[in-house]
This record gives sequence, structure tokens and C-alpha cells, in this order.
Amino acid sequence: MLASGLLAGLVAGMFGIGGGFVVVPALATVLSIFTAGTGGDDRIMHVAIGTSLATIIVTSIRSVHAHARHGAVDFQILKTWAPYIIGGVIIGIVLAKFMDGRTLKLIFGVGVLLMGLHFIFPFLARRGALAEAMPTGPLRTGIGSFIGGFCALLGIGGGTPAVLLMTLSGIPIHRAVATAAGFGTLIAIPGAIGAILVGWGEEGLPPFSLGYVNLIGLVAITMMSVITAPIGVALAHKLDGARLKRVFGIYLVLTSAVMLYFAMPRLVPVAGDDPLQASGHSLPVKLTDTMERRMER
Repeated sequence: MLASGLLAGLVAGMFGIGGGFVVVPALATVLSIFTAGTGGDDRIMHVAIGTSLATIIVTSIRSVHAHARHGAVDFQILKTWAPYIIGGVIIGIVLAKFMDGRTLKLIFGVGVLLMGLHFIFPFLARRGALAEAMPTGPLRTGIGSFIGGFCALLGIGGGTPAVLLMTLSGIPIHRAVATAAGFGTLIAIPGAIGAILVGWGEEGLPPFSLGYVNLIGLVAITMMSVITAPIGVALAHKLDGARLKRVFGIYLVLTSAVMLYFAMPRLVPVAGDDPLQASGHSLPVKLTDTMERRMER
């Protein structure tokens, strides 16, 4: 957890994102150790996502405060988009409640893959502005709700889709990055509260968990990310930004591959398993073997 916090802070400072792409896989790996044999294994991804959202609260608020001192945050955008972002987050958290761990891994894997490809091949970012202002009306409702729900399901702050949306809408990049930190706050606060509420009373969760938010992970990651975030900012100004984004994109693609691998159902049953239960669908079995077993019974 400490190591993931260090890396999350570094990544947040270098790329202006919340660090959820790093935190969620790390938490899912570490927390699985504490729930082995407790019956809570299927809720590990829920806890990892909820805890990630809680950690983003601190980093996003700190970032908004720092950018606001330079007058770079467009609070009018945050005010007009807040209801739709928050509404989408609530929908996403409620949907996650009824999903199993494998489904969440699949969603996370696909989402991270898309973000990774964007970092490696930023084709949309190169197109320039497609509009002169941010979307309004039903389009704003749909996009805002989608961003909120999508980020809540992934446990991320929404920095990447928010910056992409604003730059395509003609917002200068520095103002877009600063305002995107506010999107992270709008997503993280209701997301973390919702994760606590929908996970309240669940059995088999890791020790010191409030619903789907693990307090140990929250404290460890937050403390470490605060230390390394300034280092990431300094590195971002010294190193080649385009190359760094490609390297991070490769990391995201690899992370996605691992998550999707574990999300896939087992195609080959292990010894002692019922073939029908091992993969969730029928597997070819020899009819004669089945008949012989029935005759023996």
C-alpha cells in the first residue's frame, strides 16, 4: 500500500491525474491477502475502488486549491456540471453494488485499456477544438452523467476524460488541467460516501473497513502520495512529457491485460471441479462417461 501511494502521488504530479489507475490494482492485490478464506474475496474490487475514490478526495482538493491561487480553475464549469457528474457517480456506485468482482475487473480492464491507448496514441488530443464552448442541455446531461458513472466504476478522478472534453471544447490546456482537478473532487466525495453506504454491513471485508472504504489503505496511500506528488510535478517540468505519457500508457495497457486475464472465466477446470461450474457454461464431456457414472449410482 505504501509503495502504491508513492507511485500514485508521483503519477498524479507528473500527469495531472488522480492516481486511481495505480491505486486500484495495488489495493486489489494487497487486500486479497487479508480476505483469503473469509468469504469476502468477491468484494475486493469494490473495496479497492471505494478506497481509491477516498484517496482522491485529498489529492484533488489540494490540487484545486493550488491551481485556484493562480486563478486557473473555472468554477463556473464546475458549478454547472456538478449535478450531472454527481448524479452519474451515484448511479455508478449503485450499479457496482450489484456487480460481482469479475465484472468490475472486466470494466476496469477495458476502461484502463482505453486510457492507456489514449496516452500512447493521443489522436483526439491532436485534433484541436471541435467546439467553441462546453456542451449544454441534454448533451451536457449525458456526457456529465457518463463521466461520473464511468469514473466511479473505475475508482478514478476523471482527470483524463475531463481534460480531453474541455480541450475539445476550446478551453486552454492549462485551464482545463486545473479545472479537471475540480472534477476529481466532484467524483471522489460522493463516490467515497456512496462506497461506505452501499458496502455497510458486508461480511468478510478487510479489517478496518467502513463499507467499501478501507481505512488502512486510505491513510497509507494518502500519506505517501502527498510526499511524492511535488516530486512528480518537478519531474514533469524537466522530462519529455510526450515520452513519459507513452511510457505510462504502456503501463496502463499491461495493467489492463493482467486485470482482463483475471476477469476471464476459467476455460479449463481444475481437478475436483464440476466442469459445468468451472467456466459458467457447458463444456464437452464424454456421453459414455456420464452414462457409466449414472449406472454405477
